[in-house]
Amino acid sequence: MTTTSRTSRVVVAGIGSEYRLDDGVGPLVAALAEAQSGTALDVGPLSEPLDLLGHWNDVELVVVIDAVRSGAPAGTVCVVEISVDESDHVVNVESDALASVTTSTHGIGFEGALRLARAIGQAPKRLVVVGVEGERFGVGEGLSSAVEAAVPEALRRVLSLIEEL
Repeated sequence: MTTTSRTSRVVVAGIGSEYRLDDGVGPLVAALAEAQSGTALDVGPLSEPLDLLGHWNDVELVVVIDAVRSGAPAGTVCVVEISVDESDHVVNVESDALASVTTSTHGIGFEGALRLARAIGQAPKRLVVVGVEGERFGVGEGLSSAVEAAVPEALRRVLSLIEEL
């Protein structure tokens, strides 16, 4: 189950599958953010960045929560802001901890989805990925202990981004 929360200015999307172990962290944190922020819009399952097309058109802020693989210790939370410049080059505007993490465990990364959205005139103004370093991505349910311990920090980061607006 993947949840997307939306106000007129913010979309919060959890990407992943609760049936692929740590890949379920995105939907879990998105659901928690939805409950704590009091906004809701269920758009159905989002399993990869391309699924965001149509849900983020002209939105001021899109916050995506997703499991990542970068080689950092499991449970590490990173925040990466992704932007595309006038020449259609991806620019990391702001990042911490894992500056190189701008893709997910899915086929096409967030940069590709953002480039496509921009090309068709449906890009959000700002895209921020809150990544949680995963450990296990096999078939099954439940998060590893390191990823489960990172959920409060990921949630805090998501709520902080929403409150900035």
